[in-house]
Amino acid sequence: MVLTLVALAAFVLLAFLRVSAISWLLAFMVFVPVLALQLRISDGALQGIYVAMFLLGVLFAIPPVRRRVVTPLILPLFRRFLPQTSAAEQSAIEAGSVGWEGELFSGYPDWDKLLAQPRCGLKSGERAFLDNEVERLCAMLNDWEITHRQADFSPDVWDFLKGNGFFGLSIPWRYGGREFSAQARSAILGKIASRSSTAAATVMAPNSLGPADLLLRYGTNEQKEHYLPRLAAGQEIPCFALTGPFPGSDAGAMPDYGVVCRANFGGQENVLGIRLNWDKRYITLAPVATLLGLAFKLHDPQRLLGGEVDRGITIALIPADTPGVTLGRRHFPLNSAFLNGPTRGRDVFIPLEFLIGGVAQVGQGWPMLLECLAAGRGISLPACSVGTMQLAARSTGAYARIRRQFGLPIGKFEGVEEPLARIAANTYMIDAGRRMTALAVDLGEKPLAVSAIMKYHATERARQVVNDAMDIVGSKGVCLGPENLLGRIYQQMPIAATLEGANSLMRNRVIFGQGLMRAHPYLLKEMAAAKEANPQEARMKFDQAFFGHVGFFFNNAARSLVFGIFGALIPVQHGVGAPHYFRKLTRYAAAFALCADVVTALPGRSLKRREKLFARLGDVLSLLYLGSATLKRFEDDGCLPEDRPLLDWAMQDTLWRIQEALSGTLRNLPFWPLRALLHMLVFPLGSRITPPSDVLDQRVAAMLMRRGGSRDRLTGGMYLPEGENEPLGALESALASTVGSEILRKKLDAAYRAGELHAHDELARISEARARGLIDPAQALRLERDYALRCKVMMVDEFETDDLRAGPKKRASRKAAD
Repeated sequence: MVLTLVALAAFVLLAFLRVSAISWLLAFMVFVPVLALQLRISDGALQGIYVAMFLLGVLFAIPPVRRRVVTPLILPLFRRFLPQTSAAEQSAIEAGSVGWEGELFSGYPDWDKLLAQPRCGLKSGERAFLDNEVERLCAMLNDWEITHRQADFSPDVWDFLKGNGFFGLSIPWRYGGREFSAQARSAILGKIASRSSTAAATVMAPNSLGPADLLLRYGTNEQKEHYLPRLAAGQEIPCFALTGPFPGSDAGAMPDYGVVCRANFGGQENVLGIRLNWDKRYITLAPVATLLGLAFKLHDPQRLLGGEVDRGITIALIPADTPGVTLGRRHFPLNSAFLNGPTRGRDVFIPLEFLIGGVAQVGQGWPMLLECLAAGRGISLPACSVGTMQLAARSTGAYARIRRQFGLPIGKFEGVEEPLARIAANTYMIDAGRRMTALAVDLGEKPLAVSAIMKYHATERARQVVNDAMDIVGSKGVCLGPENLLGRIYQQMPIAATLEGANSLMRNRVIFGQGLMRAHPYLLKEMAAAKEANPQEARMKFDQAFFGHVGFFFNNAARSLVFGIFGALIPVQHGVGAPHYFRKLTRYAAAFALCADVVTALPGRSLKRREKLFARLGDVLSLLYLGSATLKRFEDDGCLPEDRPLLDWAMQDTLWRIQEALSGTLRNLPFWPLRALLHMLVFPLGSRITPPSDVLDQRVAAMLMRRGGSRDRLTGGMYLPEGENEPLGALESALASTVGSEILRKKLDAAYRAGELHAHDELARISEARARGLIDPAQALRLERDYALRCKVMMVDEFETDDLRAGPKKRASRKAAD
């Protein structure tokens, strides 16, 4: 019995360590004979066990023997079940870099590494631009005029954007750009988005997946010197054409093509170049672009460049006035006025000098695009989503405190507290993820899997936040007009879910699939070894990777079981503000890594088609990342007690969602014995995590309806207009007035119920109270102002029919003039 307890204790200890496959084999070789002794089996059987353990040790624990006997048997089987990958998919696998998601895939994340990263912050010049140029831009914007009447910016706004470097935020100083960090670009876009989604989309396009970023990374010196100064000064308006009407997010199915040939160009004869044909859709800034970035498939049937006939996806930079290029028409995406439209090209000839990076980058378009897409997915769209969420959180929290029904602010009803809490906690968590991802980019990472996580969850949670806000404000949000802060945002939320790759694609394939291939510590090495042409080299590399993977699997299986039982013993850094959340995420990281290996090893070649399993595991990976970001934010902010309800709600919701996603994964595995075994390892004590409580909902909702403190930190960075003529400014004033006048209103309500006041109308009652001496003139003025402010924020816009026709009429007349 003592030996058994010692063996079990050793097993628990190994679970807390990072050990190899050989260590687990040796432990197994010791544990089995100990167990046999405890079962009092016969001497003959015991000798057989000893022999078997010895043979296992010789075959598996001695690398030269293992490589000669075992590995040659396993490698062909691995090759047989290895899924086929296209050239585009292989490029996607190899693109980008691995950051914190690699720690999560390890099953035992190093929290010291995360907490050692610098705090997020802006440089003085970036802060000055945010406080001055961005502030002035926001003050110039009137979203109702832009979206309803003009369907465009005024000329003054366009001039301001071009003249102040908004289209060159990432371009270096030497080319005339701003050279801002990813954190600064994120903060700028978030602030603009809290004022106008049209303006945010317009600034976003050239600063994410656009010609400037591609030129900086891959352009020739001549291309950089010519184009980057013009882009930074706003002399060129760029767009980038990738998506077409049929392939959508499947770039590998792109029908647009170019053929290498010779033709006359620019007064020169027999120029070596490319004849292009394309038909693209949904291209932001295409209607006004002067410079077109174009992705297409290149063919060289005469082998004029040498090499293969089909050269793959290639990218060119084409002036919009090149013969055969068609631009100018517009799409109208859900009443948003950002300029988006089609572009076509018929027999457009360009010289090879138009290729970004020249001939050296022929066929490299897909990895080029993927690495640049990280900016749009990981920086721009999350920033715009956070700006939208902050606007919804701040305005809805104020409205819920001001609006009263049945004698109470509506925010104190439990049915409203619940969505208010979701609004606040989702905003807190996504903003934390935005900050951490932007910091990772500034630290040199190219986080493809993380950018997909942020793109999907930022846009989806923003959609949930806006839906919750619309439910709370009711008719105020339904009736469009200049006083409506949420209506246009609500209309346009599906746009963000569609841009830069549809959200269904992100969740079902990209997040877990990309993360698995890049962040798993062994899988990519095994695949590379299996494709190695040299048999001896393949055997050596595969042996190292595969048996490292075996040890990794047993480590995570043991950790998942042990951490599920003894989670309180998981070591965390001393002094952190919420150690139990770090421990919970560690426990679930081990369970995630175990389930990821099991799903990947399921028999069959349909790994890419297991979309529902991939989606659930992608949810777990995403939630682990967002939970990590939330904990880092709380630590970086100094573990403020005022913010603790936000942390608790966000983390409890995250842990509950992880539990449900893992449960869903296990329920849908194909073999019941496998399901039963994994359930024991992942949930040894059952599923015990619950979602946030009603009491926690109440605490978070109250924070969102209270001025200052956590509410200001939660919405820090958004645009706050001054003056009560602005809808948000009026809400802020009304909130202050409502809170400040509450005691006086209660006094008048009590007097009315007691029969001391008889007026039914609120203003008449205030006058009566002043006349009877219940309040003095100053108090009466305060109550009258409070009433006027509440009326302003409660009322919705009214129009004459001709006013509602003004926008369409103006657009129709413009079209006729064109």
